[in-house]
Amino acid sequence: MADGPGDSETANEPARAGLSSRKLIGVLCGAGAALAWAAGLVAALHGVGIGLAPVDLALHRYVWLAPLLSFLVFRSGIAKPGGMSWGRGLALTLFAGPPLAILSYMGFLLVPLGHGAVIQPSAAAVGGLLLTAIFLHEAIALSRVIGALAIVAGLVVYAGESAATIGRSGILGDLSFFAAGTCWALFGLLLSLWRIEPMRATAVVTVMAFLTFVPVHAALFGFERIVAAGWAENLLQAVVQGVFAGTGGIYLFTRSVALLGPGRAAVFPALVPGFTMAIGWITLGTVPSMAQLAGFAIVTVGFALVLRR
Repeated sequence: MADGPGDSETANEPARAGLSSRKLIGVLCGAGAALAWAAGLVAALHGVGIGLAPVDLALHRYVWLAPLLSFLVFRSGIAKPGGMSWGRGLALTLFAGPPLAILSYMGFLLVPLGHGAVIQPSAAAVGGLLLTAIFLHEAIALSRVIGALAIVAGLVVYAGESAATIGRSGILGDLSFFAAGTCWALFGLLLSLWRIEPMRATAVVTVMAFLTFVPVHAALFGFERIVAAGWAENLLQAVVQGVFAGTGGIYLFTRSVALLGPGRAAVFPALVPGFTMAIGWITLGTVPSMAQLAGFAIVTVGFALVLRR
């Protein structure tokens, strides 16, 4: 006997339920990644405020998980860490390792939290758009061009506030965040050009950063500030920077890409500014100015257009 309409709908219910659950998990992973990155920015501002230097915070980002990830990176031998050449691994580390982290944290010495929350992901979004168009020959729709211009307009609002209220040092702080975002865009470009999975790249960057940056930190900067901060503050940075904002955030984001696809997952970095301002207000009492809120609103519109497919 042929199945009736009701039987067919009943048979499709488990598949629909599975698809719905997959989407929900993907959304939660993407939002969790944005939350982790936002928490890292707020913790960085707190760390700078208690006397830790940007280089100390960068050390926390890479030192703790590197020994664990080294087994994954070198399981196929030392000659090809993570299955890639040392040259490619060092290039990825240049753009996604300590230089990026130091540039990101340096901005907090000069400008308020809201600037880093918006400028860094905005620079990454616009930079990624331009780099893929130039090197990967990806066509750019008019709506995405308008979105990129809107993001630039929002960044001009932030730069104007820096110039008016802080001065030259404020502009330098904004440029530091802009450079950090550009580094992330270059990292993404290399992943696409070399077809390297983000999690594998993250493991390689973490381990190579540990091998190259820890000796440099010890020789040039020492550990006096880290010791003076006390175990509780260092534990906070180790967890937030090393676990959440570092490997954890990228794992959650790549998981959302696998579950939702790259187009839908691309919207989640746009949540970072809002999450950062909210966490900063709750934990540090940092209230964004009207200019920062206006710039954030303009950038959000730009994000919505740039991330359209």
